[in-house]
Amino acid sequence: MKLTNIQLGAVTLRVNDLETMKTYYERVIGMDVLETSEHRVTLGTHEMALVVLHEVSGVRPNPRAAGLFHMAILLPDRVELGRILRHLIEQRIEVGQGDHLVSEAFYLSDPEGNGIELYADRPREQWEYEANGHVKMSTDPVEYESMLEAAADRPFTGLPNGTTMGHVHFKVRSLEAAKLFYQDRLGFTVTTDSYPGALFLAADGYHHHIGTNVWARPSQAMGQEAGLEAWTLLVDAETNRALGGTTPEWSLTDDDGIKVNIKSVD
Repeated sequence: MKLTNIQLGAVTLRVNDLETMKTYYERVIGMDVLETSEHRVTLGTHEMALVVLHEVSGVRPNPRAAGLFHMAILLPDRVELGRILRHLIEQRIEVGQGDHLVSEAFYLSDPEGNGIELYADRPREQWEYEANGHVKMSTDPVEYESMLEAAADRPFTGLPNGTTMGHVHFKVRSLEAAKLFYQDRLGFTVTTDSYPGALFLAADGYHHHIGTNVWARPSQAMGQEAGLEAWTLLVDAETNRALGGTTPEWSLTDDDGIKVNIKSVD
């Protein structure tokens, strides 16, 4: 099947220090606390949950394991990206950057080492494509001065409504196995394979909802270590049935131990 009419939901992280992580996502990333329970906090905007922090005492990362490369939070436009960039500069937060032709992005890590991308898309009519239909992407410097200038009179007050989880990017052991799962099992379409050691897939004509790479050469499947616990795929009822779902919420796990929670949102 070809996956259509989807959205990404919250990414769940297994964390060691819930209070420190909660404070970071509130004060640095600008999320609101939406729900709290024992050992678990859900954050996002008033419209949408973006991150779930699940505290497991004593949990530690495993650098040899597959898992999260980064989760990518999509801002509504370039001005909103400029607002949060100015906020990060004021907070003295160090960021990486990348102009990917289809989008402009900044990269940072939370206190427990989970990768975060903050980005805004360029209009789809500006995207360019290869002869084989794959979207053209690159990694160039961001022209951030004009971005900051556009946002100069709009102080950052938190993530705006319209912010979503744009894509998730994973460290995997095999691109071939990743393609079997994300294309053949879930129905995403390959959108570019021109980056050495990486594969990008999407639904609905997007540049990518899923990124995978073997750059870190993980040697183990993801287990119960700190970091990614699950990501969320939101689908309609028809798609849920086509994927094999017999309940509104269920899950699948890929060859690297990466779990997707599939939720029907009809």
